[in-house]
Amino acid sequence: MSHDIWWSLPLTLLVFFGARKLSQWLKMPLLNPLLVSMAVIIPLLLLTKMPYERYFQGSKVLNDLLQPAVVALAFPLYEQLHQIRARWKSIIIVCFIGSMTAMISGGAIALLMGAKPDIAASIMPKSVTTPIAMAIAESLGGIPAISAVCVIIVGILGAVFGHSLLNLLKISTKSSRGLAMGTASHALGTARSAEIDYQEGAFSSLALVICGIITSLIAPFLFPILLHLLG
Repeated sequence: MSHDIWWSLPLTLLVFFGARKLSQWLKMPLLNPLLVSMAVIIPLLLLTKMPYERYFQGSKVLNDLLQPAVVALAFPLYEQLHQIRARWKSIIIVCFIGSMTAMISGGAIALLMGAKPDIAASIMPKSVTTPIAMAIAESLGGIPAISAVCVIIVGILGAVFGHSLLNLLKISTKSSRGLAMGTASHALGTARSAEIDYQEGAFSSLALVICGIITSLIAPFLFPILLHLLG
């Protein structure tokens, strides 16, 4: 590892865990650890004039751990398997409606506001996890990089404001809250749900997976319809 990037990994860990402690201490939704970490690290990279590619190279091990972390979400699902079996029809319906709403709202609003088809295609899969969203966008003729940014924005918004909105709507059932968070704000919402309640995190993980599958299957057929009607 080059001498000028050795510090990127410890910096990332220090900032994230510091932000997490701050969030736990002050208990403010806006102090989401990911959001705070971005607010600290991005200006620091600009001040030091370090290209993002070099920073990423130094902390690449964290990115490599992302896939095992996603796979690990299956464990809480296994522990809630009895509830999932009992409610599988309702779960599929909720995830289907949520996925359709997310895709139509993203693609339709973009087209109605005058966005070009490639931009609308990039925004449409905003509510699924990044690798799936980028693959869907590419298959629709969109720009994967824009999809990745949209996914991050949606995830942060869900993680920061999702539970406040659920509380405002007086939705207290753990399974309902988990499904809502996983459907609307994918992995970041799921991580936030898992911090708050184990069972809620399990249902959020389930919604993340199901919505990713539904969006992957339906988006290639839905986008041409939206383009024909609104493009």
